[in-house]
Amino acid sequence: MKVFSTIVAIGACIPSVLAHYRFPSLIVGGTTTGQYQYVRQNTNYNSPVENVASTDFTCNAGGRSGGSTQTYEVAAGSTVGFALDQQVFHPGPYIVYLGQAPSSITNLNSWDGSGANWFKIHQRQITFGSNGPNWEMLNSLTFKLPTRIASGLYLLRVEHIALHSASNYPGAQFYISCAQLKITGGSGGSPAKVSIPGVYSGQEPGIKVNIYYPILTSYAFPGPSVYS
Repeated sequence: MKVFSTIVAIGACIPSVLAHYRFPSLIVGGTTTGQYQYVRQNTNYNSPVENVASTDFTCNAGGRSGGSTQTYEVAAGSTVGFALDQQVFHPGPYIVYLGQAPSSITNLNSWDGSGANWFKIHQRQITFGSNGPNWEMLNSLTFKLPTRIASGLYLLRVEHIALHSASNYPGAQFYISCAQLKITGGSGGSPAKVSIPGVYSGQEPGIKVNIYYPILTSYAFPGPSVYS
């Protein structure tokens, strides 16, 4: 426990601004695009969102509109992802959703992500050590787009749930970005869809959880199952 206590103490001494991070760049096929070229620009610097009922929870503060964000055309089944502006510091899972824009939307920049249009396509489990969740230092996250989806305009949403202060709600920190995609070559499919906000209540055991005592040894993802 001495080592664990030292880690917690060190973490508490690091300025919060240095422990925060963003997902400003889209990755497609191993190529990292420019910052905020295809990812919607947020307006809260690198601060997290904590209120799961806020409209900021969709695509982060300032992300309800695409502004000057470009839309990347990519084939269904491609490997895509997000690059961070600095390493993730806090322990917690990664979850990725796709939001399909309504058929009436012809310019993705104008869609605010509202409605039951979202489905989960990827989640990365926490790894555990003898003292609980590992504090992984990731610079990027990649995954494959589903093939069994309709072609069209989508928002690709990533969230990292930082659990270092999640024993009460609000407390968990959500680091969120949305990229704009035009997905081609989809073979169709009918994933069950949810609304964001609305997908979480904040009381889920994967959101309201004390990772320090008793030491967390397993993790239950909030939200729906991954669409495959």
